[in-house]
Amino acid sequence: MTNEEKPAPRRVRLDHEQVRVLAQPLRTRLLGALRVNGPATATRLAELLGTNTGATSYHLRQLAEVGLVTEDPDRGTGRQRFWRAAHDMTNWENTDFDDDPDARAALEWLQGEQVRHFAEIAERWFAARDEWSPAWRDAFGMGDIFMTIPSARLEALKAEVWQLLERYRNEADPAEPGAEQVQIFLATLPMPADLRPATPPPTEEQR
Repeated sequence: MTNEEKPAPRRVRLDHEQVRVLAQPLRTRLLGALRVNGPATATRLAELLGTNTGATSYHLRQLAEVGLVTEDPDRGTGRQRFWRAAHDMTNWENTDFDDDPDARAALEWLQGEQVRHFAEIAERWFAARDEWSPAWRDAFGMGDIFMTIPSARLEALKAEVWQLLERYRNEADPAEPGAEQVQIFLATLPMPADLRPATPPPTEEQR
């Protein structure tokens, strides 16, 4: 399949029930494993995630009940059931669950899990970076930038960055020599109050 023929990523915007079901450590790992590695059985997922088949089977059924995973009938044979992720990407807005305290708490847990996952991935990289080639050590990395911007402009900035990331993802060829799986995190956060300037920066008219 050529890059032009690749299907668009399947997206889901989490609803109240989905966010509550997903906010569980093994379930988030199961969904992530299916999205990264493709369809798998509960037994294979248990081996991959260091747990038991009973646990993976139970939590896969919970995810299936809210439409986040589904059985893959083309791969199953007899009693062997393959599962696949129903979507490639998960979306939400922070205000989606303001009317539901339980769903809001679940979202806060998911966001905290994202931060914990980032910290774990970063620590693994720091521990193993000397095993990578100089080209990859230069390609990997982190950085930040500060700006003063209204919320609407920040939303537009995020949308434009995501479009760029998705274009590179759609154009990626896993068979290209030297290609590696990489994970890119995007975060936009307010400047802590104790680091903000004492007075707002001057406007163009004031300069």
